[in-house]
Amino acid sequence: MARRGRNDRTPVPDLRPVGGGRAELLRDADRDGGWVLIVGGVPQSYVDLADPTYLDFEYMRLLGDIVDCLGLPGEPFDAVHVGGAGCTLPRYLAATRPGSRQVVLEPDGELVALVRERLPLRGVRGVKIRITDGRTGLAAIPDASDDLVVLDAFADATVPAELVTEAFTREAARVLRPAGVYLMNIADGTRLAFARRVTATVREVFPHVLMLADPGVLRGRRFGNIVLAASRAPLPADALTRRAAGGIARARLVDGADLVAFGGGAAPIRAAADVVPPEPPERVFGAF
Repeated sequence: MARRGRNDRTPVPDLRPVGGGRAELLRDADRDGGWVLIVGGVPQSYVDLADPTYLDFEYMRLLGDIVDCLGLPGEPFDAVHVGGAGCTLPRYLAATRPGSRQVVLEPDGELVALVRERLPLRGVRGVKIRITDGRTGLAAIPDASDDLVVLDAFADATVPAELVTEAFTREAARVLRPAGVYLMNIADGTRLAFARRVTATVREVFPHVLMLADPGVLRGRRFGNIVLAASRAPLPADALTRRAAGGIARARLVDGADLVAFGGGAAPIRAAADVVPPEPPERVFGAF
């Protein structure tokens, strides 16, 4: 789920039925290689086929900033992506960290076929897509095998509840190497009750956690994306604070005591039945 400001799109008449409803592609009139993938009326991915380092959605820029600040510049990563859509971040990693080995877990086979046809991955080295759900796919990954686990999965404009439980978070921790990082894209608004519970859940599993989001979202003024990063090792909070302050995407970084206060005693999510992920208001996607 993503929000974007411009609305200068040229529709592509090829509309496809996929597992999540109807998929369509909109061409970006401002960028020759730019495409927006929309599923069930919800924008899922922006892909620039000519320049995979161009990240258009605000939350994706924040994910890219975190990735850029990890390890050595250009160092290849092994990564698992829970949720695929247009594979924007896998393309970015392949371009900025050549030699990376990546697995994308995407349950919608029809969507995968559309992406392979219209947003081809043939020239993107090291990326494999497995048509499977996140829990099943992650369970098949060996212990301590990856540097990154990325959760960016939405169904009907909401994060699947089973992917934000303590059990799933511990599965992500199991797959990560000692200094590996778990990245999450969630969405919330108003009182941020869902984000507080997700944060409490992640903090139960990882000793180092930080949050990045638009200040208006963190104040509950609008519905939007919230990015979390978690690790057993310290995270590059200072570098990310500087990026957040001076980057194209306006963001505020929250960590340490401020993140504890943000949680405000919220209960971790023990089971999917314990939480109902929030649905965005319709106006969020009005630009599309």
